[in-house]
Amino acid sequence: MTTVKVVRDILEANDRLAAENRRRFDEAGVHVVNLMSAPGAGKTTLLERTIAGLGRELRIGVVEGDIQGSQDAERIERAGAVAVQINTNGACHLDANMVASAVAELDLASLDLVVVENVGNLVCPAEFKVGEHAKAMILSLPEGDDKPAKYPLMFHESRVLLINKMDLAPHVSADPERIERDARAINPQIEVFRVSASTGEGLEGWYDWLRALHRA
Repeated sequence: MTTVKVVRDILEANDRLAAENRRRFDEAGVHVVNLMSAPGAGKTTLLERTIAGLGRELRIGVVEGDIQGSQDAERIERAGAVAVQINTNGACHLDANMVASAVAELDLASLDLVVVENVGNLVCPAEFKVGEHAKAMILSLPEGDDKPAKYPLMFHESRVLLINKMDLAPHVSADPERIERDARAINPQIEVFRVSASTGEGLEGWYDWLRALHRA
């Protein structure tokens, strides 16, 4: 019983900080997306494409979450967006306090959209709010079509699912139809885009979703 209480207290404390982050974002007029996936699914490549595709319309900032290193933040800056790096030194997710510290380094008034690129993990990031307006997730096709059944919380919490690496469809056995069907069984409201971040295939739907979020 003590363990359950401790976990509950941690999540409740995080939720209070997340609400404060959200208030700060709303006051600045900036929309925030919490982007989640397993390692290697293509989050950074997707963001590079997004910055190239929307950079003239939306002023984009990125909070980069990694256990170690700053390679992804460096890629984001080369793509043309401002980036702040968070190294968790072992933690498998970002929480509201980490994001608050990173956001303090951003001039929110100069941005329209902030994307929090969470630590690569299909479990923990879905449990922790960071003050975002929406959660989005990437599942790369080579990861397999059994992932919604194995990691339902991630799909339940996300408003958007990007099935990435569709250019590899001829070379893998995973069925995108099954992924989409199982994801919608968990979350009937989830929006699904089949994309290739490396080629640009299918990304216009994702861009339109971000435009709509910004207008909301």
